[in-house]
Amino acid sequence: MSIEPPKWHDVGPVLRREQGKFPAWFREHMDELISISRSLRKERELAMYGDEESGIPPEELYTRVDAEYALNSAKMVLSLVEKLLKETGS
Repeated sequence: MSIEPPKWHDVGPVLRREQGKFPAWFREHMDELISISRSLRKERELAMYGDEESGIPPEELYTRVDAEYALNSAKMVLSLVEKLLKETGS
């Protein structure tokens, strides 16, 4: 897509700015992709290190439901990106 990957974890703003470069079917999912990016970015530090202020480890902060949401979101993003890569020949 000729888009320079950002040096930060939330790619949502880049997707929004560059959405015109993507096919219409991919743009239909853009709001969801941006939301997932923001959500997973926001949880990244807590999921890796826990709540350092209160000393609560990650495994006590998250439930199976949280893990399933993250996994299902990642799978959806992966399937869309794989389709995009096949379509663009990348």
